[in-house]
Amino acid sequence: MTAAEETTFADLGEVLVIIPTYNEAENIERIVSRVRTAVPGAHVLVADDNSPDGTGEIADKLAAADARVRVLHRRGKEGLGAAYLAGFRWGIDHGYDVLVEMDADGSHQPEELPRLLIALRGADLVLGSRWVPGGKVVNWPKSRLLLSRGGSTYSRLMLGVPIRDVTGGYRAFRKETLLGLGMDEVASAGYCFQVDLAWRTVKAGFKVAEVPITFVEREHGASKMSRSIVVEALWRVTAWGVTARLDKITSRSGRR
Repeated sequence: MTAAEETTFADLGEVLVIIPTYNEAENIERIVSRVRTAVPGAHVLVADDNSPDGTGEIADKLAAADARVRVLHRRGKEGLGAAYLAGFRWGIDHGYDVLVEMDADGSHQPEELPRLLIALRGADLVLGSRWVPGGKVVNWPKSRLLLSRGGSTYSRLMLGVPIRDVTGGYRAFRKETLLGLGMDEVASAGYCFQVDLAWRTVKAGFKVAEVPITFVEREHGASKMSRSIVVEALWRVTAWGVTARLDKITSRSGRR
């Protein structure tokens, strides 16, 4: 590692890439290696939900061999949102300034992480976006493409959020942003967790930027997406949107 590589993002402070895992034994070693190559100065936190396939043990071996890799062992499968929140709290408690969300399956390409970090110099939250010019998805069936894009569009319109890819999970937060979102109030754990955080960021007045990414469907392991996750997301987004509109109406009435 050269001095230039080590200090490329020194102006942002310490960077922690949080990778939640559940049964990702086929992917975890590969993805951690790619992160460490893409941004050598970054640290990696594997947040494992007690994977029965041995992912946690593999992560422990990686941590033993690399001081920039750490493992957070959790009691069991509690959802993506809960894993990220635990990772955020761990990172903040350990003095990190930038906290990155990244999937373990390779769909979020670590080689694109520098692009997010560069954009973070002028923003409080940067989203890796599939739906801005230059962004794309590889190896998805048309049905899932329509579901994802439709879900993001519905969430954006329902909540009035000026973000093209509201549901995307490749993100870089400043520590101050997360501290200003009221993380203790975040209850969503599944697919809508990303919508919840994006909406909270906008409502809190933070600056959000989107950069194009190429999202690549996983090659190994099984997707965690399910019908129940999508239903939960639609229900919660609808409830949030309706409540927000009613609050605005009540507020206007109270000023008359």
